[in-house]
Amino acid sequence: MKTFITDDFLLYNETAKELFHNTAKDLPIIDYHNHLKQEEILEDKNFNNIADIWLGGDHYKWRAMRANGIHEDYITGNKSGYEKFLKWAETVPNSLGNPLYHWTHLELIRYFEIDEVLNEKSAPAIWEEANRKLSAPALSVRSILKKDKVEFVGTTDDPTDNLESHRALKEEGFEVTVSPSFRPDKGLFIERETFLPWVERLGEVTNSSIENYDAFLDALSKRVDYFAEHGCKSSDHGIDVMFFKEAFKQEVDQIFKKRLSGEDVSEEEAEKFKTYTLLALGEWYAEKGWAMQLHLGALRNNNKRMFAKLGPDTGFDSIGDLLIANKLASFLDSLEQKDKLPKTILYSINAKDYDVLAAMAGNYQSSEVPGKVQFGTAWWYNDTIDGMEDQMKTLANIGLISNFIGMLTDSRSFLSFPRHEYFRRILCNLLGTWVEESKVPKDMTLLEKYVRNICYENAKRYFGLEK
Repeated sequence: MKTFITDDFLLYNETAKELFHNTAKDLPIIDYHNHLKQEEILEDKNFNNIADIWLGGDHYKWRAMRANGIHEDYITGNKSGYEKFLKWAETVPNSLGNPLYHWTHLELIRYFEIDEVLNEKSAPAIWEEANRKLSAPALSVRSILKKDKVEFVGTTDDPTDNLESHRALKEEGFEVTVSPSFRPDKGLFIERETFLPWVERLGEVTNSSIENYDAFLDALSKRVDYFAEHGCKSSDHGIDVMFFKEAFKQEVDQIFKKRLSGEDVSEEEAEKFKTYTLLALGEWYAEKGWAMQLHLGALRNNNKRMFAKLGPDTGFDSIGDLLIANKLASFLDSLEQKDKLPKTILYSINAKDYDVLAAMAGNYQSSEVPGKVQFGTAWWYNDTIDGMEDQMKTLANIGLISNFIGMLTDSRSFLSFPRHEYFRRILCNLLGTWVEESKVPKDMTLLEKYVRNICYENAKRYFGLEK
């Protein structure tokens, strides 16, 4: 059966079609936040089969399969790639209304030229055809990036990483810019078990003895410098519960030493440490011209039995519902008072926070760059047609959607770039709908500028990629 992915997929009026086909469709991609493995880009990896590239590490698909009653052996277990693929094919027909249904068929068409609906009946033939094409150089990792006109990839990297793959890619002149992003979560959450081993590792990579808080900050600063030398353009922070509690440096030093001695710290002590440390980081980011990405509100590792078995990022995270406005405002304002607030992107996993973030962003704009503080794109559970439309409508209602830096994949899969196409179709249809409803003029020059900027030019300017 032929798929429903036509040229005019998700484009429901003539203005939308014109905007997409004449402007959005062929724009390059700046994917400024993802979890791709830079080592696989360096080696120009070819994947063994579609299960490896499609199902490996994709907890979106894993959650859908679990919801369909598939046994874990076929999800993260030791079953063969073909057996796992068949179970995914069994799940797909049950996912109508979920973006996975659209992404699955977009990816089959765009990468494998397979214009068939995936189900149990079609799965064996699709397996064979997809694997045949995966074996060709045209679907190596680098070939995929070039095919999709990807200009910039922002990976997510721990401050203790050596960034050797980034360095090697730059030295060999690979035409796609692969940039590290500074993700210091393990060094921020002092209350977690991962903190002490991470501090030890930080000392090793900076050739320093970290026995007090000053030494800790000095080592962190060195890694910020190291990342900057390797082309870093942004930091990233996963903050499940927004924090802000002021403290003097001497107090934070005592908290740090207490933790180094192996003692647990109180909730208040942890909050003081995180606040002081992230404020210090924010000032350094501002000096480097980086963007600071704050991903807020996830409720992680809810299924403790499965977490113990599989570890983090395996599909057992969901949406938190704690309040964020007051502490977020205090944090941003503390940096703003020193004129040290970096470019900042605010994301929330909970759509209830959309108005809060859109309004918050407006408090801290400046002439430094249009849209200095961004209400970031629909993230994670909101990465749907409704979620993306709601995010853009909220931004347009409260701020200026014209300065929005647009889409990212936030993905571990090299087949995820059609999500940019998905976003672009939704954006063009939204603008076209506003024209049809007489909410905006049918000024194609103006509308095309919006599309070009939101899909490409704004991010290029925001991350300083013009050169």
